[in-house]
Amino acid sequence: MTFEPTLTKADMIDKLKKLRKDATDIFQAALKAVDPIAAVKQRLRLKGSILYLGDLSFSLNDFENIYLCGFGKAAASMARAVEEILGNRLTQGIIIVKYGHLDKLSSRIKVQQAAHPIPDQNGVRGAEKIIELTRAATEKDLIICVISGGGSALLPAPQQGITLAEKQEATKALLECGAAIGEINIIRKHISSVKGGQLARLAYPATLITLILSDVIGDPVDVIASGPTAPDSSTFSDCLAILKKYHLTGKIPASVENMVRQGARGAIAETPKEGDSIFVRVHNAIVANNQQAVFAAKEKAEELGYRALVLSTFIEGETRDVAVVHAAIAREILESGNPLARPACVISGGETTVTIRGKGKGGRNQEFILSAAIPIAGLTDTVIFSAGTDGTDGPTDAAGAIADGTTVERAQQRKMDPAFFLNQNDSYHFFKKLNDLIITGPTNTNVMDLRLVLVG
Repeated sequence: MTFEPTLTKADMIDKLKKLRKDATDIFQAALKAVDPIAAVKQRLRLKGSILYLGDLSFSLNDFENIYLCGFGKAAASMARAVEEILGNRLTQGIIIVKYGHLDKLSSRIKVQQAAHPIPDQNGVRGAEKIIELTRAATEKDLIICVISGGGSALLPAPQQGITLAEKQEATKALLECGAAIGEINIIRKHISSVKGGQLARLAYPATLITLILSDVIGDPVDVIASGPTAPDSSTFSDCLAILKKYHLTGKIPASVENMVRQGARGAIAETPKEGDSIFVRVHNAIVANNQQAVFAAKEKAEELGYRALVLSTFIEGETRDVAVVHAAIAREILESGNPLARPACVISGGETTVTIRGKGKGGRNQEFILSAAIPIAGLTDTVIFSAGTDGTDGPTDAAGAIADGTTVERAQQRKMDPAFFLNQNDSYHFFKKLNDLIITGPTNTNVMDLRLVLVG
């Protein structure tokens, strides 16, 4: 039998500092792996006058104009990559980004900053410009569209009969009820004039290449940013079922509910489906995703000396429940050495949801860490980290948060009750007072979340 030497309090503090630094370094390695400029350039290449998209090739001499449009938190950096590839061959472009998510672009690409996750009038203005550009394209033109997470909110073009204010109210209700992103986007598609394949309809008969940075589990192109250039498999009937599932009937704007009900009765035309001729010249390609970030994190963890395990890149569900499971894994590693012996790093990706109960401030990553901090209270050599790869967690300036076995004790010393802050959905102010927020600023990428359990 072997015995570990007794550590002094100073030694334990130093060990936790190292674990915290390692978690941050692992996260940075994950971000680097999904850099949007590198990701676009890996999939889209120009040799002479031939543009390659994977195994597909396009002779640029066949096109009179090459247009660029885009929307999402990573759209500026993706547009920069396209511009660096095409140079003066690019005719003009318009992109919509979240406020502050900018990059270096030439004057030929117009940038509209707008709000996320609740759309605003600037988003509407940007959407109108994109609609105008795509409608003007002919069969002799090429449109390159860059899409990333956040694109749904940043491309608001409500169907006739629905105002922006009503769309804002419906979006807020969907975000707060705990609905999954796929369910939210089904509603968004059917109350929009551009989502759910309808942007492809506007662009037809031009050739359309769409480069997609995925922020959705499994990378379904019809769900990411509500699939504006992909066939839509969902229906108005699906929308009605979602409203009933989350008890939103009678609670969202009447114009939205009426449109859904009319569509379910067949009184309003459906979004374009698989086999529609408008998709003949459409080519959708995923350029980066959560899996790439997670496996880059694993590689970095191993480089730092950890035994690393990818739990899953398909994690979804209620944030608090997922957090408790991750905390239990930390306890298991300490108690039995399963599923990994120490030093261990367990990594997961995906995107959870938060059901809003209180009036506090936070995001799913901060709430995850607060939920995990309580069951790991008192554990030695344990750090849990969670952050959004886009650098923004909910309506905050934080990407996420970090906690260890001393977090609850440190909070109590400041007269803060973790359970109270959790019940108020006020994880932001909890971690701000502890100086445990992860603040990166806009990363200009967006492939969902990364969670780390480190046991030294």
